[in-house]
Amino acid sequence: MFDGFVQHGLRTARGSIFARVAGQGPPLLLLHGYPQTHAMWHAAAPMLAQRFTVVAADLPGYGGSFRPAPAADHVPHSKRALAADLVQAMSLLGHEQFAVAGHDRGGRVAYRMALDHPDRVSAAAVIDVVPTGEVWARADAQMALGYWHWAFLAQPAPLPERLIAADPAAFFDFHVRALGLGRAPHRYPPELMAGYRALLDDPSTVRAICEDYRAGATVDRRHDDADRGVRRIGCPLLAVWSADGALPRFYGDVLDVWRPWAQDVTGRAMPTSHFVVEDQPEATAEVLSAFLERRPAPFPSA
Repeated sequence: MFDGFVQHGLRTARGSIFARVAGQGPPLLLLHGYPQTHAMWHAAAPMLAQRFTVVAADLPGYGGSFRPAPAADHVPHSKRALAADLVQAMSLLGHEQFAVAGHDRGGRVAYRMALDHPDRVSAAAVIDVVPTGEVWARADAQMALGYWHWAFLAQPAPLPERLIAADPAAFFDFHVRALGLGRAPHRYPPELMAGYRALLDDPSTVRAICEDYRAGATVDRRHDDADRGVRRIGCPLLAVWSADGALPRFYGDVLDVWRPWAQDVTGRAMPTSHFVVEDQPEATAEVLSAFLERRPAPFPSA
């Protein structure tokens, strides 16, 4: 995987960001979701590198990137803090303006980055998310059951960490895989799935995951609430989501949720599980390329 990509350890003010870089053309930062690493882009990134300078990075707390020290207010794991780390990492690569695409937690970092750093982000794509503040503001019984891990992982330490550590295989099999990871035939090499499974054996990663969700339930929510109706994303925003996933069940028209948050938003559902990029890497790469090159997107029918 990632043949031809060059590894980088980008030493930001808070710690080192691990990234793989390849390609030529306008810079594009790719961010992953939970509980994964930059490896989720392994099939799509080489296709995107034919048109863009691709930077596939591990979020702080995950993979080869540094682990922020937890704090009682969870600010070190806020999407604002992670976005600032990654903007700095892009500067170290010489990219003062760039596009960003993020899946799941990476999507939350991407839209926060577009809000907080409008001079740096030329375009943003969010994959299978709506704003964190909207998730909590619209929470109901359906959300509590379907997104149960949001509340579970946000519980005070060390409750979720210790419960996951008691049987990480069960957590992976009955939660992570239930979201659709590994379901699409021939898309998930055994070594990739083994790598994802091994993440839950690392206490520092599990702690970072829980802090990520604690931040989502507290400081990230406050940041979104402060911006709602006050600031909007100025760059073009692409929203892509799973036609078979939670978003259309919870929110109906997903674009209606995003429209108050961005001046220029487009997008559509994809016929995938939650793991859009890995289920359909070719279609994802083409949709992202079309969006970034400002040409009609050949969306597959959902």
